[in-house]
Amino acid sequence: MGCCSGRCTLAFICGIQLVSVLERQVIDFLGYQWAPILTNFLHIIVVILGLFGTIQFRPRYVTGYAAWLVIWMTWNVFIICFYLEVGDLSRDSDLVLTFNLSMHRSWWMENGPGCRVTPITPPPSWAPEDHRYISISGCLMDFQFIEVAHSSLQILLALMGFIYACYVVKLISEEEDSFDFIGGFDSYGYQGPQKTSHLQLQPMYMSK
Repeated sequence: MGCCSGRCTLAFICGIQLVSVLERQVIDFLGYQWAPILTNFLHIIVVILGLFGTIQFRPRYVTGYAAWLVIWMTWNVFIICFYLEVGDLSRDSDLVLTFNLSMHRSWWMENGPGCRVTPITPPPSWAPEDHRYISISGCLMDFQFIEVAHSSLQILLALMGFIYACYVVKLISEEEDSFDFIGGFDSYGYQGPQKTSHLQLQPMYMSK
């Protein structure tokens, strides 16, 4: 019963993780955030494998899922530090999230709740020709705090997933050990003495 409850809870957590990371993947695609896109893709694959291992009683898959969650939490802590500009990090850097392939920022920068985008014409002389120059105002929440909230949610889900993954691996291992014990008892169990026949064959002589 405990294993079933733990597996069901872990499967539910994996489902929530898939929904939340798919939403984040769409947002990162719209913002051309290439590093998060690749990381999200890896996370989606590992969560699917973890869900498969949970349903099919594959402790190795669940263990790999738990190990990846440590990396995933570390990545999201970095994202939080990046948007809050902790230390020498700067959210205006093009190299970290876009691999210096574009000048795009977070999609929430222009599309956050209450944000009003106003194109500025004519653009400054220093602005690239293939980019528009805009002014953003009226945002109810700055985009960096929305990104921090998304990463915080991922950390919370990953922490819950890690705890339940360790719990499920422990329960599956215990069940496998109990099955091995029962199988061994059946194979090498005590066998009672068997009755032996006391009938003795007597030689027969035929007269000519």
